Amino acid sequence: MKRRVAFVVQRCGLEVNGGAELHCRLIAERLAARLDVEILTTCALDYMTWANHYPPGEQRLGELRIRRFPVANPRDVPSFNRLSEDFRGRMGQLTTREEEAWMRAQGPWTPTLFEYLADATDKYDAFIFFTYLYATTYFGLPLVGKKALLVPTAHDEWPIHFGMWDRFFELPSAFVFNTDEELAFLRRRFPRARLPGPVVGVAVEPPASVDAETFRRAYGVDGPFILYVGRVDPSKGIDGLLDDFRAYQASTGDTRTQLVLVGKPVMEFAPRDGVLILGFLSEQQKWNALAACDVLVMPSPYESLSMACLEAWSLGKPALVTARSEVLVAQCRRSQGGLWYRDADEFSAALEFLLRDPSVARTLGTQGREFVRQNYRWPHILDAYSDLIDAVSP
Repeated sequence: MKRRVAFVVQRCGLEVNGGAELHCRLIAERLAARLDVEILTTCALDYMTWANHYPPGEQRLGELRIRRFPVANPRDVPSFNRLSEDFRGRMGQLTTREEEAWMRAQGPWTPTLFEYLADATDKYDAFIFFTYLYATTYFGLPLVGKKALLVPTAHDEWPIHFGMWDRFFELPSAFVFNTDEELAFLRRRFPRARLPGPVVGVAVEPPASVDAETFRRAYGVDGPFILYVGRVDPSKGIDGLLDDFRAYQASTGDTRTQLVLVGKPVMEFAPRDGVLILGFLSEQQKWNALAACDVLVMPSPYESLSMACLEAWSLGKPALVTARSEVLVAQCRRSQGGLWYRDADEFSAALEFLLRDPSVARTLGTQGREFVRQNYRWPHILDAYSDLIDAVSP
């Protein structure tokens, strides 16, 4: 009989095509060919408000079942931002009760999911929680005891320094880490926790065909462009990217190259020359954009693994990443697939170098593609998850 496994993640759907949520769905979809797999998640689509979007109950994606639970209290964003600002200024002085109140406000708060987990522990052989940072994990994982596995997707951001995490990171039976740098950071942050588990990451798989010209025609992009894929959010470094790109334009006089942003914006934009904001794209459209771009840019200082970099490398595209992220720099070093920058001057110099000498860009992209081929293969990743599930199953 196939082992029965539940993945628990804050939101899930075909419209969620990035971040830990996509990472979770990709793993679950492929494990569903080996095991009886179900995703337990909320009815939310928008990660800012957690407003209910999908109907509660079951949905099928091929072999994969998704079971959704309603969010009881959608997030009041201004109130939550004020609370976060207050708590960030009082780090080290907060009680566990206060920190857990922040986690409830962080959300998504879904009591029916927690009730289901408490009642369903014996129905599953293992529970795999994705992302340490949300209420679905913090309040859900302790309910399933030794059957819990955690994919923390952690990096050095201010909430991980809450004291409540010290106890929490000792609870999972095993972990799955994205990079050696993520594991090293967590060992520094939680020296008393055992943190057993492999460094695995996730594989990426381009569609059977990608069409750069279809993308260019659809969006009127006829010159060189650099591409960002992800949340269009200040926390992802977008403000700095816009400033760096403007500095590049000013220093080089380049008026042809565009910056194209793909992802749902959660910030206000004034029109800027050379900046094209496309919002959410389907998976096929996203891959077409990657095929069309000259360089993928990743300005986010807080990453445990950049799937966008892996996707770009899988198509032979070079990456340009912020040096503020230890993980991104390490990915570029290991792959020899990209460059990194510390400030606007280095951004401008690196981008001009990549655009001026296509042979360098091709070499970096080719090296990145080989790195992905050798290190991010589905059989190895799925075997690692299967072994961990067997280890925690009775």
